[in-house]
Amino acid sequence: MKIGISFRAATHLDVDFLLELRKLSMDQHLNVAGLFMSDGQHMDRINEFFEDSLIILVNRKAVGLLKLALLQHSLHIRQFQLMPEFQGLGIGKKVLGMVKKKAVKLKRPITLNVLLKNKALTLYRRSGFKVIGENELEYQMKCSQEDCASN
Repeated sequence: MKIGISFRAATHLDVDFLLELRKLSMDQHLNVAGLFMSDGQHMDRINEFFEDSLIILVNRKAVGLLKLALLQHSLHIRQFQLMPEFQGLGIGKKVLGMVKKKAVKLKRPITLNVLLKNKALTLYRRSGFKVIGENELEYQMKCSQEDCASN
C-alpha cells in the first residue's frame, strides 16, 4: 500500500486528538526521564506555539503532529509525534525528508531537541542529525544544510 503523506494546519477542533496523541506517543519517554505530566501540563505543551502546529495525515487520516518554526538561523522542529501504531512504518523518515527539502529551499539547517532515551534519536541520527548539545533531559540536534541536502 502506498503511503500518501500530507499536512493541514491544526485547529482547536484537533485538541482532543492532540492530547491523546501526546499521551500515547510521549508519556513513556517522559516517564523514563522522570517527568510525569498531567493532562493540564500536556495541554500547556499543545497550546504552546499552537500556530506552528501541522496535523500529519496519512491517506487523509490524522496520525501525528509536526510543530515547525522558522527561526532566524534554522528551521526548528518544536514537536514531532506519531501515533504508536504508525511508528516504524517509514512515515517519520518521509516526514523528515519533506522537512529537509523545505530547509534546503530556505537555506537553513534544521534543529530539534529530543529526550535522551527517546527511540526517535535513532531516526534522527540516520537522517543526518548530529548531537550539538545536551542537558539533563535532552539532546540538542542539528542537520546542517549539507547533511540535509545529501542525506
